[in-house]
Amino acid sequence: MKMTLLYIALAILATACGSTNNTAATHDSEEAMTTAAVSTFDGNAAYELTRQQCEFGPRMPGTAAHAKCAEWLTSTLQASCDTVMVQTGTVQTAKSGKLGIKNIIGIINPDAKQRLLLLAHWDTRPWADNDPDPANHNKPVMGANDGASGVGVLLQLARHLKADSTSLGIDILLVDVEDMGVDENEESWALGTQYWAQHPHVEGYKPLFGILLDMVGAGDATFTCEYYSTQYAGGFVDLIWRHAAGSHFKKTQAGAVTDDHIFVNRAGIPCVDIIDLRSDSDTGFCSAWHTVSDTMDGISATTLGEVGQTLLNVIADLQN
Repeated sequence: MKMTLLYIALAILATACGSTNNTAATHDSEEAMTTAAVSTFDGNAAYELTRQQCEFGPRMPGTAAHAKCAEWLTSTLQASCDTVMVQTGTVQTAKSGKLGIKNIIGIINPDAKQRLLLLAHWDTRPWADNDPDPANHNKPVMGANDGASGVGVLLQLARHLKADSTSLGIDILLVDVEDMGVDENEESWALGTQYWAQHPHVEGYKPLFGILLDMVGAGDATFTCEYYSTQYAGGFVDLIWRHAAGSHFKKTQAGAVTDDHIFVNRAGIPCVDIIDLRSDSDTGFCSAWHTVSDTMDGISATTLGEVGQTLLNVIADLQN
């Protein structure tokens, strides 16, 4: 992903999330908590699932580490989901030519009509081109935060949902080839999601909305309301932040990010990006973004737990 604009006419936006193009959420009451029982999300387990991805090494498309991780992700989802699909295809990258992709989809309650889409990218960037040391610019990124953290939360969430027997239909979409873009071309990012949007795993697929997780593991993460999320899915931004668990969620408007949710929204599915945005950073992201420092040293089980708990809270609300 990349920050397209750190601040976009914030003077014309209200401070609270969801104030612009406020798409109506299914459950938009002002209750702080729901009446449904909510289990406690295991952040330590999500941390371990994040670590296990990094054990494969950088997961760049076309590498042995990428292939082995795809097998592990598929088998891990199979243990918690009713159905698992692996979508394959070919995309054209900006710098590396054509590449094969593997989008991995875990489906819970396939017959449920009311569905929620949850997604994160699982590939890693081949170039640490934001590293402060130019000697590292052609080295791969481990992607502990940028990729593995969101996937770790979703894998653990699937375990919770299996144990809790949710009545909601949940589709967990792990998308490939997200992080091979170039700044001058917005369409060069999120290629796996673009492919899925053109070839959904279910014909006519229309969930209630989607939630994207990206860079959700840093100990000092800040989850503010991303601009495009507010513009296209404002009511769902309100719903999520109303059920946010922990101090990392800030109900303030942030800048715009080119990320997977852009292409989900273009496909007609309202989608919210939960992403760590930094107003005090030149890039708009944490200092480890696209550097060789994006390792498990920067990952916090507490942060992962807060994000996972927020998702469990939202799912409980949707079942009321």
